[in-house]
Order: sequence, then C-alpha cells, then structure tokens
Amino acid sequence: MTTNFEKNDSNTNLSFLKEQVKRFVEEREWSIYHTPKNLIQAMNIELAELSELFLFKEIDKKSIKKDKKLFQNIQEELADVFIYLISFVNSLDFDLTSAFIQKMKKNTKKYTLKEFSEGNYYKK
Repeated sequence: MTTNFEKNDSNTNLSFLKEQVKRFVEEREWSIYHTPKNLIQAMNIELAELSELFLFKEIDKKSIKKDKKLFQNIQEELADVFIYLISFVNSLDFDLTSAFIQKMKKNTKKYTLKEFSEGNYYKK
C-alpha cells in the first residue's frame, strides 16, 4: 500500500482513500468477508470500542486534547470505523460524495435556518 504521510484532510480526496482501502482488502484476499452485513457489524463493534473510551467519564474537548493517550485511542478507533465505512461503500460500489450531497440537500430543507436558529435546536 502506498502511503503519503504528507496527506491530510485538506489535500486528500475521497477516491484516494477508497482506493487505499480497496487495495489493502484485495491484497489480503478479504473481499469474500467484506460483505455489507459483515462490514456493518464491524463498524458497530468499532463504534462500541470508541464509545467504551467515554464510558463512565465526564469528557469534554479540552480533556480529550490534554490526555494524549485518550486522544490517540479515539483517533485509532475512529479511523477503524472510517476504514470499515469506506470498505462498506466499496463493497456496494456507490458514490459516497453524491449520497452526502443528496442527504445534505434533504437536511437543509428538513432543518431550515429559520426554524433551527437562535437556540432552537430541536423540533418540539
């Protein structure tokens, strides 16, 4: 797998990430196991591991940034979730960006600025 350690969110497109995950999975011959059902279950397990880091703790953004080990663990678990999400997208061969744009259009209509601004965060 080719990795460029200079990549970050501001200079990396989604197709690069999708290709990296696809290649990683194919090289290990894991495609037969990466069914939508299995990948959803894997995401749930990784989300549970992420959630466990917060269990019985009062954690805010500042405390996360201060605790380097916790911050690292959160990043790793979130990366696991993201990798499985990308693998899920790859397994169904759909365009995540298009799905995102369509959903955001729908959300913009559903949650209008007029209705959800000035402290009005939830519909009653």
